[in-house]
Amino acid sequence: MGVFEAIVVFAGSWWLIFLPILSAGTRSQHEADSVLPGTERAAPEKIAWMPKLLIPTVGAAAITFLVWLALYFGWLEFMIPRG
Repeated sequence: MGVFEAIVVFAGSWWLIFLPILSAGTRSQHEADSVLPGTERAAPEKIAWMPKLLIPTVGAAAITFLVWLALYFGWLEFMIPRG
């Protein structure tokens, strides 16, 4: 796997992990009973950005490493038809 392929695998897996995590653990202003005037009641009260950026980065690095490992050692060679 080349550098470009590694970047594509990393970016794709980063987004696939980030999007479901984005809404996890957030409380709306309505749930916190602190609705600011002029804002939507369902708007988040506070977003913890550091874990929401760190978890996908570590996960995407692990997935990229596992894909590289599988390709390097040929663990997926059985899926290629021989003609």
